[in-house]
Amino acid sequence: MKLRALLICLLPVLPLAAVPVFAQQQSERRVVQSPILTIDSDRVFNESAFGLRVADDVETQSAEISAENRLIEADLKAEERKLTDQRSKLSPDAFSGLADAFDEKVQKTRAAQAAKGRALNELVEKERQVFLAAAGPVLEQMMREAGAAVILE
Repeated sequence: MKLRALLICLLPVLPLAAVPVFAQQQSERRVVQSPILTIDSDRVFNESAFGLRVADDVETQSAEISAENRLIEADLKAEERKLTDQRSKLSPDAFSGLADAFDEKVQKTRAAQAAKGRALNELVEKERQVFLAAAGPVLEQMMREAGAAVILE
């Protein structure tokens, strides 16, 4: 968010930025001088140690949710078979009540499992924001070293 705000504030400065000067020697290393730097924040996040840890955590939690889904699915299939077997032994009203209760249980289970998936996605986005906030000072330093006026995504 801060990076976007910085970009919006700096966009009017772009026409005033100097023409890039490349390959300027500084302290035994080459630093590219440019008024505009571009980054791929997804790549920076995904390839960082922080991003790799988050990906590992998400993969673990996702596998747990998938395993839980398989168990729930097996239980629901067994319950559905049992309900189907009881159909001929029950009155239509009694069966309808059981079928409605089963359907409600399935819907609640789906909603609960979907919420777990959404929470996992929200966790990734929250961690990405934490990372980008922490990376802000590093990006600012890179911007200064390159003589840039703006960093674009």
